[in-house]
Amino acid sequence: MVEELRPLPGRRRRQAEHGREARERGEAGNRMTSTSDLAVDPNAARARVRKRLHDVVRRTCPAVAHIAGYHAGWLDAAGRPQAEPGGKALRPTLALLATRAVGADEEFGVLAGVAVELVHDFSLLHDDVIDDDAERRHRPSAWTVFGKPASILAGDALLAAAIEVLAGSSAPGASESVRLLLSSVQRLIAGEFLDVTFETREVVSPAEYLHMASAKTAALITTSVSLGPILVKSPPAAVTALEGYGKHLGLAFQITDDVLGIWGDPLLTGKPVLADIKRRKRSLPVVAAMDTGTFEAGRLRELYRSRAVITDEMAAEAAEMITRTGARDLAEAAGRRHVSAAIEWLGRLGRRNEAIEGLEELAESVSDRKR
Repeated sequence: MVEELRPLPGRRRRQAEHGREARERGEAGNRMTSTSDLAVDPNAARARVRKRLHDVVRRTCPAVAHIAGYHAGWLDAAGRPQAEPGGKALRPTLALLATRAVGADEEFGVLAGVAVELVHDFSLLHDDVIDDDAERRHRPSAWTVFGKPASILAGDALLAAAIEVLAGSSAPGASESVRLLLSSVQRLIAGEFLDVTFETREVVSPAEYLHMASAKTAALITTSVSLGPILVKSPPAAVTALEGYGKHLGLAFQITDDVLGIWGDPLLTGKPVLADIKRRKRSLPVVAAMDTGTFEAGRLRELYRSRAVITDEMAAEAAEMITRTGARDLAEAAGRRHVSAAIEWLGRLGRRNEAIEGLEELAESVSDRKR
């Protein structure tokens, strides 16, 4: 049975309360708006990081800048500037909010946001090559336009640029931040290795899946919320609380991604429908369904074991079987539990401010997202 979670305080109610309090103090508007906008509008985070990110990318070699700009959406395939599409901007948003949450200057959050976004794009460029994904953000993936070798090299260059951004900083925790970023990249790569090997394994347990997701996705999201505080040498207890938040948020994000990979709307996700099943991905709904011991579980195992190409019809039937086992409900409930756990970790910060409330709001939105 799907676990029912108690509803959390609504975003609108909190914002209304803050607005009233601010008006009573004669301070309505500027001081509150930037944090509140940052929480609900991913473009607010993108705007704070975009210029710095563009500057860093432009300092790479022209070929890398072209590929990276196309991948990010601010250049077309010919290298001409175009309007950058809106997106989740999850990691920069987290970096900015977490830095504000500990009372540090936002500049350190911008620095952290640029570094993690560069690493994120490095991983996506490589992911698309590894998975042969021909579409990213509603258009052809970079490797389909520029070739696989060029896309891999561009990803490598972005990783190097991320390290340079932190290493060149005068922040008191710059050296530690570089070590943290490199450690998260190592975990990300380890998680990617597991994800790839799972595709050829007949049996993957839910525990193994969670271990993979903790590395592949949660590691960089955890770094997103801890990098800014580490740059300013925040107290270890604060960093630990944010790391706990990031780990559970990352798991919730990956689980929701898994659900969208099977039942999401391709017009919203920018990815082909049922693509994960066609690639025989061991996502949580699939792993959980296979673990039920039902008739449908046996059928799914046979499908994943076969060498035949999985057609649209076969993938759609597999999605229906997963639903019948209850695995979709289980995955969605697991995502909500991790959201609740993430918010509980924020309570260990021992303080309240608008940035922390922004982190709560962002967590609440993760399991309900459609892209």
